Amino acid sequence: MTIKPKITPIYQTSVFKFDDLNELEQYFGEPGSRYLYSRNGNPNSDELADKVNELEGGAGAIATGSGMAAIFAAIAALCQAGDHVLCAADIYGGSSALLNAELSRMGIVVTYVPFEQLYDLAQFVQPTTRLLLAETISNPLLRVADLRRLAAECHVHGLKLVVDNTFASPVITRPLALGADIVLHSVTKYISGHSDVTAGVVVAADAEVAARLKQIGVFYGLTLSPMESWLAVRGLKTLRIRMREHSYNALVVAQFLAAHPRVRQVNYPGLETHPQHALALEQGAGQFGGMLSFLLEDDAEVVNGFMRRSQRFPFAPSLAGVDSSLSYPLGTSHRSLTVEQQAALGITVGLVRLSVGIEPVEELLADLAQALS
Repeated sequence: MTIKPKITPIYQTSVFKFDDLNELEQYFGEPGSRYLYSRNGNPNSDELADKVNELEGGAGAIATGSGMAAIFAAIAALCQAGDHVLCAADIYGGSSALLNAELSRMGIVVTYVPFEQLYDLAQFVQPTTRLLLAETISNPLLRVADLRRLAAECHVHGLKLVVDNTFASPVITRPLALGADIVLHSVTKYISGHSDVTAGVVVAADAEVAARLKQIGVFYGLTLSPMESWLAVRGLKTLRIRMREHSYNALVVAQFLAAHPRVRQVNYPGLETHPQHALALEQGAGQFGGMLSFLLEDDAEVVNGFMRRSQRFPFAPSLAGVDSSLSYPLGTSHRSLTVEQQAALGITVGLVRLSVGIEPVEELLADLAQALS
């Protein structure tokens, strides 16, 4: 009986069988022809990597156990001890914590570049500088990087551009097509989309870098499990339609908040008042994603009151699920920054980040209205 499943089965196995030594030699002689051990590769993790690679237009990709593992793999593929890394100052706090606390112990030095100086890197570049790490849409202030311009500036100085595309997803922006060298995602977020997977993926524009990523994934044991890979692929199938709904709802919510008397500022690229609105419109093909942040009064009790009253935006320090949620950057994602760094970035007591889901938007507006009342 021939079995032809429409959906790839879950290959929940740590090891694969060989009939004889000839098959073992085939594994080593013809890369990709067989599987040996799931740390080295598994049909499910390969399927996820291949599908994201196709969406991003890359030369090869790996799936990792988390978004943090993806960031580590991307930097490790391009750097060694003694190298210097540039990083956009306005970036996910976990990324800066990894650079500061761990990669520094491996002899990799980091310099942070203010957003306003990203396109003039000469003063930051050293002989050992290898790359710039930036985000398509920054977390949590929703600033939009001009990736084409940024890639050109990096390449003038012989640097690689590594882009965290988590907030945008490949539906909105494809960084490799704009000149980036590596693009990465926390698959936990939009790609999976249902708050039930922890995973990452890294895509390279160059085949040699992709091979190096594969090597790092195997040696460091970063490979994603079969079950998580299968769930992420299932989520990926609805990414395009989910991003459309996330973007629509977030724009309506941002417009509502911008007009509310208790809200001091709204950060969302879809608003015409956003400093990079025109760039986001062009680079994002008319969609702006489901993430936004806004400022309440800089009073912890005001923020606490809002959180307690809200029923449709539970306080959950992650993002991009089909269900809406809120987060508090000062106390979660950017907690490890110094007070001076937090202040310089504008991450204050009153800053709240919303991940707008795909629920009926009228229900979200009604909940925000009563929570802000």
